[in-house]
Amino acid sequence: MEIEELTNTNIVACRNHGASIPLSSHPNPEISCFYQKGFSQITNEVAGKALHALCIKGLANLGVFCNNTLINMYSKFGDVGIARYVFDNMCERNESSWNHMMSAFVRAGLYRESIAFLNEMRDSGINPSGFALASLITACDRSGCMLSEGIQVHDLVVKFGLLGDVYVGTSLLHFYGTYGLAFNARKLFEEMPDKNVVSWTAMMVAYSDFGDPTEVMNIYSRMRLEGLSCNANTLATVASSCASLVDGFLGHQILGHVIKFGLETNISVANSLISMFGSLGRVQEACHIFGGMNERDTISWNSMISVNVHNDLCEESLRCFHWMRHVHNHINSTTLSTLLSGCGSLDNLKWGRGIHSLVVKFGLDTNICTCNTLIGIYSGAGESEQAELVFQRMAERDLISWNSMMACYAQYGKCLDALKIFGRIFNKSKVANFVSFTSALAACSDPEFITEGKILHALVILTGLHENLIVGNALVSLYTKSGMMVAAKKVFQTMPRRDEVTWNALIGGHVDNEEPDEAVKAFKLMREESIPANYITIANVLGACLSPNDLLKHGMPIHAIIVLTGLESDHYVQNSLITMYAKCGDLNSSNQIFNRLTNKNAVAWNAIMAANAHHGQVEEALKFLVEMRRAGVDLDQFGFSECLAATATLAILEEGQQLQSLAIKLGLDSDPFVANATMDMYAKCGEIDDVLRIIPQPLERSRLSWNIMISSFARHGFFEKAKETFNEMMKLGVKPDHVTFVSLLSACSHGGLVEEGLAYYHSMIKEFGIPAGIKHCVCVVDLLGRSGRLSEAETFIKEMPVPPTDLVWRSLLAACKIHGNLEIGRKAAENLFKLDPSDDSAYVLYSNVCASTGRWEDVETLRSQMGSNNIKKKPACSWVKLKNKVSSFGMGEQSHPQTSHIYTKLEELKKMIKEAGYVPDTSYALQDTDEEQKEHNLWNHSERLALAFGLINTPEYSTVKIFKNLRVCGDCHSVYKFVSGLLGRKIILRDPYRFHHFSGGKCSCSDYW
Repeated sequence: MEIEELTNTNIVACRNHGASIPLSSHPNPEISCFYQKGFSQITNEVAGKALHALCIKGLANLGVFCNNTLINMYSKFGDVGIARYVFDNMCERNESSWNHMMSAFVRAGLYRESIAFLNEMRDSGINPSGFALASLITACDRSGCMLSEGIQVHDLVVKFGLLGDVYVGTSLLHFYGTYGLAFNARKLFEEMPDKNVVSWTAMMVAYSDFGDPTEVMNIYSRMRLEGLSCNANTLATVASSCASLVDGFLGHQILGHVIKFGLETNISVANSLISMFGSLGRVQEACHIFGGMNERDTISWNSMISVNVHNDLCEESLRCFHWMRHVHNHINSTTLSTLLSGCGSLDNLKWGRGIHSLVVKFGLDTNICTCNTLIGIYSGAGESEQAELVFQRMAERDLISWNSMMACYAQYGKCLDALKIFGRIFNKSKVANFVSFTSALAACSDPEFITEGKILHALVILTGLHENLIVGNALVSLYTKSGMMVAAKKVFQTMPRRDEVTWNALIGGHVDNEEPDEAVKAFKLMREESIPANYITIANVLGACLSPNDLLKHGMPIHAIIVLTGLESDHYVQNSLITMYAKCGDLNSSNQIFNRLTNKNAVAWNAIMAANAHHGQVEEALKFLVEMRRAGVDLDQFGFSECLAATATLAILEEGQQLQSLAIKLGLDSDPFVANATMDMYAKCGEIDDVLRIIPQPLERSRLSWNIMISSFARHGFFEKAKETFNEMMKLGVKPDHVTFVSLLSACSHGGLVEEGLAYYHSMIKEFGIPAGIKHCVCVVDLLGRSGRLSEAETFIKEMPVPPTDLVWRSLLAACKIHGNLEIGRKAAENLFKLDPSDDSAYVLYSNVCASTGRWEDVETLRSQMGSNNIKKKPACSWVKLKNKVSSFGMGEQSHPQTSHIYTKLEELKKMIKEAGYVPDTSYALQDTDEEQKEHNLWNHSERLALAFGLINTPEYSTVKIFKNLRVCGDCHSVYKFVSGLLGRKIILRDPYRFHHFSGGKCSCSDYW
C-alpha cells in the first residue's frame, strides 16, 4: 500500500511537471516525518528503498543530513554495499557521514574493512571523532583476532586527546577485557578522568572473564563507595562472580542490593540470581526465585536447568526440561548445551546420547556452542574418539571449540595432539586466552615436554597473562611435575595473588619431589596467610609425614588441625590419615581409623590394604581384600595393584599368582596398572622368565612396561640386557623418563659399569632434559662409592643439584665400609646423625666401618650410645617359603622345629666346601673376638640357616629361593657359590637391593654388588 501510494504520488508529481508533493500528510508516520528526520525512522526496507527511488526521480534533493540517514538506513538493513555507494556519491560530507559509514562496516561485521576506511578517512584529511574511534574499537573487540589493530586505535585515542570521552574509554575497557588483558584494562580505567556505570561494569566484566572474581567484588565495592547506582548488567556480573567465590553470605548480601535498587523484577537480574544460588549449592533459594518470577524467558528456564545440572541433579534437570517444553515451548542451543553438560559421566552418558539425538533433530548440530558441549561430555565420559569426531565435523569453530579439544587431548595424555591444537590456534590468528594456556600447560606436565612448557611460559609473559591466577597455578603445577621446584617456587613467589590451588600445587610438588620438610614449611606459611586448607591440602601435607619422628612433629598436630577445621569426616582426608599413620610406623592407628569409618569406599579399602602391606602384614592385607569383596565393594585396579605390590615386597609368589588369576577372572588383567604390577610382582619374586612371558610386544609396551623390564634385568644382575632393552626402547621412539634412568643407573652401579653410568647420568640431563632427582644422585654416589672412588663421590655430593638426604649419606657410608675408609665414613655418619639421631642404620654402618678398620673402642662407644638412646639395631632375617608356609630365621636361630637337622646340614656343608678350597673371610664377623669365634659367628648368619633349611626340604636339583631383609654378607655369598657348584643346585637369593642367581659355583653379580 505504501509503495503504491508513493508511486502514485510520483506519477502526480510527474504530471504536474515536477511540482513538489508534500509528504507531511502521508498516513505512515515514518514517511510523513521525512523532511524533518530523513530516512532515520524507516523500519521497512522495501518502503525505504522506494522512498530513496522517488528522491532520485526528483521528489526531493538529498542533502548531507538525508544522505547520512540514508547510509544509516542501508546499514541497518545489512546492505553495506549500497550504503557505500551513497557515501561515495555524496557531493558534500560532514563528520557524521564518515561516522555513519564507519558504523555501517562494523555493523556488517566487516571489521578489517573498517580499519581500511579509517586510513581512507585520514588520507582525506578528516580526523576521526570519538564516535568513529569507539566504533573501530568495537570492531577490534568483536573480531576476536585484531589485538594489534585495537592497540593502534588506542594510540590514536591518546593522540587525539579523546581518552576523556567516556564512551571511547568504555569501548577500550571492553576491548581489553575481551582479549583477557585485565591489567591493561585496569591501567586504562585508572587513567580515565570520567567513568559512568557502564565503565565500572566493563571493568568488572574484564576481571570476570579474566577469572578473578575477587577483584570483581573489590571493584564493585569501590563503585558503591563512589556513590554510583548499579544497573542490571552490574548486578548480573557481580552475582556471577559471587557464585565463583562460593560465598553464601556474600550471595545474600548481593540479593539485598538487588532489592535495594528495585531490580528484583528485572528478568536478567533474577536469572543471574538463580545461577548464583545454584552455584552456591542453594537449590531451594534458586527454585524460590524462579517460582516467584512474574515473567520468565528462555534464559530463566536454562538457568534453572543449569542449577540442577551444577548440583548433580541430572534427572531433575531432565524433568525441568520436560516442563519447559510444555509451558515455554521455546528451546534453543543453550538449553540443550546445559542439559548435555550434566551428562559428562559414564552413568549419565545414555541421557547425553539421547539429547545428542535431539540436537540433530532440532538442526542444532551446526551450532558451535552445542558442539563444544558435546566435545566436553564425551571427553568427560572417557569417549575421546567420539569427542574428536564431533570436533572434526564442525563446519565452524570458536576458541572454546579449540580449547575443549585441547583439554580433551591433555586429559587423555595425548600431549602432542594437544600442543598441535594450540599451534593451530595461533596459525588461525585466534588469540589464545587463559583457558588455552591452562590446557596447553597441562599437556606439558610430562617431564619430556618441559621444553615446550618453557616456551609456553614465555608466550604467557608476552601475551600479558603471567599475572592471571589460573595460568600461574598451571605454571606452578608444570614445574613441580617436572621436578623443577626452584622454577616452581620462583613462579609462586612472583604471583600477585595466590589461592588454595596455588598452595596445593606447591605443597604437592614438594611431596612428589621428596622434599617433605619443604612441604610442611609451605603448609605453615599457607596457614599464616589465612588461606583455608581443603581436603587436597591435607592429603598433600600428610604425604610429607614418612617416619615416626614426623608423626610426633607434624602428623599428629596436622591431625589436630583436621579435627578443628571439621575436615575429619572427609573421605579423602580419612584415607590420607590411614596412609600417614601406617607410613609413620603406627599401623594400629591406621586400623582404628579404618574400623571407625561408617561408609568404607574402595579408596578406603585400598588404603588399609596398602597400610598393612607397608608393614609386611601381607596376610592381613589379603584378608582385607576378601572382606572387601564380601562387603560388596568392587575391587578396582588400584586395589589389585596394592595387593600385588604387597606380595612383591615379601616375594610370596603363590599369593601373587592367585591375585593374577582373580584379576583375569574379573577382566582386570589387561588394565595397565594391574598388568604392570603383575610384571613387577614376578620380577621381585625372582621369576624373570614369567616377566618376559607376560610383557606386551615391543610396539604395544607403555613406558612403564619398558621401565619394569629394565628394572627387572638390573635387579637380577643382567646388566647388558638392561642396556639392550634401553637401546631397543629408544629405537622405537619411546622417550625415557626419570624412572628409566634410576633403573639404568642402578644397573650400572651393581654391575661396576662406572663410566657408562656417569655417561647415562649426563645424557639424562643434557640430551633428554630430565633434571636430576635425589634417586639419581643416590645411584651416582653408590656407583662411585662401590668402585672405590670415594673422594669423587664426596665431591659429587657437594655439587648435587638437590640437597643430600639420608639415602645419599647411607650409600656413601656403606661404600666406606666396603673400602675401609674411616675418614669419609665418619663425615657420612655425622651427616646421618644430624638428619635423624635415631637412625639405627647410621650407627650400625659406622660401627661396621670402625670394626673393619680395627677400631674396636669406637665400636663399643657407638654401641653404648645406641643403648643409652634406646636405639635398637634392625635384626637380620632370612626366610624361605615352601608349601604356603614361610619359615624365617634370625641370627643363630634355635626355635625352628628342624633346628637340629639344620645345624647338622650346616656342618656337612662346611666340611664339604672347606675340602673344596673355601677359606672363611672373618672380616665380615664384626666382633672383637678370636678367629675361631668369628668363624662360628659367620656360620650362625640367617642366610646360611635358611640355605640349610631349603636344601633339606626341597627336591634334589630344584631351585632354592631365599630372601633376606638386609644386604647379604660377603662370606655367605662365597658359601652360596661353593654350595651351588658342589651340589649342582641353582640358588636364588634376594636381598633389599637385588637378586643373586647362583649356579655352577658362580653368581650373576660377578662378585660385584
